[in-house]
Amino acid sequence: MAGQQFQYDDSGNTFFYFLTSFVGLIVIPATYYLWPRDQNAEQLRLKSLRRVHGRCLWYRLRLMKSQQSIVPTLKKAALLFGWAVFLLLAYKVSKLDREYQEYNPYEVLNLDPGASLSEIKKQYRVLSLKYHPDKGGDEATFMRIAKAYAALTNEQSRQNWENYGNPDGPGATSFGIALPAWIVDQKNSMLVLLVYGLAFMVILPVVVGTWWYRSIRYSGDQILINTTQLFMHFMYKTPNMNMKRLAMVLTAAFEFDPRSNKEATIRPTDNIEVPQLIRELGNINVKKKEPPFCYPYSLKARVLVLAHLARMDVSEELEEDQRFVVRKSPALLQEMINVGCQLTMMANSRGGFHAPRLVTIENCMKLTQMIVQGLQESKSPLLQLPHFEEEHLRYCISKKYKVRSLQDLVSLKDSDRRSMLRFLGEEKYDEVMAVLGSFPHITMDTKLQVLDDEDSNNITAGSIVTVTVTLTRKRMAEVFEKEQDSTPCLAEEASTTEETQGDTSKTKTKVWQNKSKGAKKTAKSKKKKLTKKKATPAPAKTKQANGNVAGNEVVAASAAAAAVKEEEDEASDKGSESDEGEANKDSPSERDEDSDKQSDTEVDEMAGDDEEEWEALQQSIQRRERALLETKSKVTHPVYSLYFPEEKQEWWWLYIADRRDQTLVSMPYHVCTLKDTEEVELKFPAPSKTGNYQYSVILRSDSYLGLDQIKPLKLEVHEAKAMLDNHPQWDIPDTEEEDEEQEDSDGIEESEDDDEDND
Repeated sequence: MAGQQFQYDDSGNTFFYFLTSFVGLIVIPATYYLWPRDQNAEQLRLKSLRRVHGRCLWYRLRLMKSQQSIVPTLKKAALLFGWAVFLLLAYKVSKLDREYQEYNPYEVLNLDPGASLSEIKKQYRVLSLKYHPDKGGDEATFMRIAKAYAALTNEQSRQNWENYGNPDGPGATSFGIALPAWIVDQKNSMLVLLVYGLAFMVILPVVVGTWWYRSIRYSGDQILINTTQLFMHFMYKTPNMNMKRLAMVLTAAFEFDPRSNKEATIRPTDNIEVPQLIRELGNINVKKKEPPFCYPYSLKARVLVLAHLARMDVSEELEEDQRFVVRKSPALLQEMINVGCQLTMMANSRGGFHAPRLVTIENCMKLTQMIVQGLQESKSPLLQLPHFEEEHLRYCISKKYKVRSLQDLVSLKDSDRRSMLRFLGEEKYDEVMAVLGSFPHITMDTKLQVLDDEDSNNITAGSIVTVTVTLTRKRMAEVFEKEQDSTPCLAEEASTTEETQGDTSKTKTKVWQNKSKGAKKTAKSKKKKLTKKKATPAPAKTKQANGNVAGNEVVAASAAAAAVKEEEDEASDKGSESDEGEANKDSPSERDEDSDKQSDTEVDEMAGDDEEEWEALQQSIQRRERALLETKSKVTHPVYSLYFPEEKQEWWWLYIADRRDQTLVSMPYHVCTLKDTEEVELKFPAPSKTGNYQYSVILRSDSYLGLDQIKPLKLEVHEAKAMLDNHPQWDIPDTEEEDEEQEDSDGIEESEDDDEDND
């Protein structure tokens, strides 16, 4: 019986196959994921943003980085080198000779297949004389010739060759290992063992351990666990946190401590520059001894954040550290909001401690806006625009214009806006309007309902209320265009009304005024159900002294009399119609038919309402399924921020709050995918007590100041329906119960009979 044989690659041919496959498995995926994206596309994108974002800090840093970075070049060089090695190995493999060749005795004897026996013997004789060892020939060649001659002349050898491909019969199965033989050579055993031990006992554990110990220090949002615990401690300790305290807690994060984060640095020059900034900023609670606010890293981070909000100039070394602190702050503030929401949910479910106040969470959101825009809380939102300085605000807040917000600036007429901003000049004015036109304009529509309930519009105590908020984003430039389009139409209407008023005033004196006053008085007389008597004519002296007033009273009296007459006529018509209808209904059968028709129409209307509700429910379910399956990009619209060092996308917070009690009703939802339209569902439990409640749906930007929206939400809570003890579907007739008992007894008897048959 044939055995098995394992052998290493002595010639090295199969090892090249293995090496080519291994290099290909690395190079091909690496090229797909690591090849630098088209730099031209990025340059074109930056070029398209230049008109609006050209003055932003992040834009200038991005341009410098794209010009100075050599990382894409190094990536391309490494990948091209890998492809060169792969192609070289593939070429080497293609030129290798095949080691295994099918044994063919005709080729060994240099004969054509199917040669006769006499030709075989003749050729063997010729080759034997030439290659026989006694004649000075090669012994190995002669042995191959003899073996081929035997395979063609000996019947057993010929049969073995035809069946097994070998004249000697079946041989051992050979398995080749695509590794060179020198790896298992005894001389190299210590070296190979050392390499294996270094790779699997040192390098691999160190890499896995480093990754593991680093990953357990961070949360899912890449925030240090110690920082999250720090935020939770101070938010639990101080539920009502003002902006100054909030800035202190933010800058105490361990992300700014060099012992916890290697990106943070403490420089020797900080001992000189940081105290100088403290003197310029004023009172920032330097003498506070509460840890960790008194630590050097926390004090430095707090000073850099406050200098950023004050838009102060710092040295180059501190500027680099300031960019690092400012870049990390929005993510840390988002973590503070998450911690506040967790504490609120714990307080609502367990009780026993005070949840963070609404003002604390909203201050976190405001501080995010302030850091992104580099503005203090008391500053005007207009300073977000380019070329606006403190001294320019006096032109805007003057009594003539009263512009204090971005919305006020948008609502101005173009002529008034140009007149107010004449200090800018034409070119700067165009830039300001381009930036203002890129700002977001959000419309918010809300829908209140109780899903998966028979009456979705009836809110009962303790039910889960769903508020569906539809957000639609447009650019401020579209608001400008609509105003410009609507202005000519309004001007035309005003001109036409003025012309008509001029014509009527020429024919009769103040007729339009008299008519309007008479109409108002007729409306009042109708509201009072015409209970007043007809007005008596006024004396002549009054008419001469006050002609307009007397005329108005006469017109009002006549109009009231006419209205009384019209209502009497309508009442008489209705009475006659009802009399005729009653007279026509002579028989009770006609009345029954009318009642049946009315009931049928009511049933049809109810069925139509049910179908509409069912379709709406199906659409909402499909919408939820699509939202769960699809992954939307968080790249929305770049934020215009003059002093933020990193490109940031427009994101929003959406939540429901009770502003009277200063509590959260629903947790803030971070809307990160609002490009054009986004639909968000906010859910919260209805109050346990019946009555009317006044909540607010609040939309806050995490990037812009002055663009927040608050929409009132009225909630009317009714008593929950009582549980039915005897529902019709639970009533089972006695006959059905008897039938079921009979079926059960028949089943038991059949099973007993089957058991007896088996026995």
